[in-house]
Amino acid sequence: MEEILSTTDPTVIAFATALLRGEDIECFVMDVHMSIMEGSIGIFPRRMMVARRDAFRARAILRDNDIELAG
Repeated sequence: MEEILSTTDPTVIAFATALLRGEDIECFVMDVHMSIMEGSIGIFPRRMMVARRDAFRARAILRDNDIELAG
């Protein structure tokens, strides 16, 4: 798995997930349950992961839709 996106904005995660699933790219969002640790204030970023074989295409899709990618 490879990280392609890291954000504290849940709407960006939802949009990116919809875009990738629309292109048949499976993605997994990590750190979703960190709100328990942080008290639901949204300071810890959520990370979106995809399979390495899909990473190049996933990054291109997100970039084409003006979503800022992880490092």
